[in-house]
Amino acid sequence: MGDEEKRNRAITARRQHLKSVMLQIAATEQEKEKSRREAEKQNYLSEHCPPLHIPGSMSEVQELCKQLHAKIDAAEEEKYDMEVRVQKTSKELEDMNQKLFDLRGKFKRPPLRRVRMSADAMLKALLGSKHKVCMDLRANLKQVKKEDTEKERDLRDVGDWRKNIEEKSGMEGRKKMFESES
Repeated sequence: MGDEEKRNRAITARRQHLKSVMLQIAATEQEKEKSRREAEKQNYLSEHCPPLHIPGSMSEVQELCKQLHAKIDAAEEEKYDMEVRVQKTSKELEDMNQKLFDLRGKFKRPPLRRVRMSADAMLKALLGSKHKVCMDLRANLKQVKKEDTEKERDLRDVGDWRKNIEEKSGMEGRKKMFESES
């Protein structure tokens, strides 16, 4: 074993020892935190929730129910007020962040992802069950009938040029030419 290997082993052993010590300290801190939270919970409950004694007569039970309902209403009002306050502060934070971006002149661009979907799938995702239109674009195209132009008609009437030349060659062809001209 070389000097370098002994040194590396010592370093790793020291690291493992430090790691185990840190884990022990963290475990004790967690236990302390847990016991502290439990004590806080007990203190809060003892302050805000006194022990309940159930009375024997019906009128006392009704009175107790009325008191409980009043406490529930007060708690609900407090909850509502806090929710409104949180919404208001979050809105203010959003406005401040927007003003900050505007002042800097830099706008945060959201990362865009490439999505490969057909037009039908995209419409179905956007419209849900309302989507009944098919986006097959080729099926919706109109058939365009090509109109015959005079040149095309002449070419069709003339036919194959080789036949015309063969017909006009020789005496019979010349004779036909003269007959057709007169």
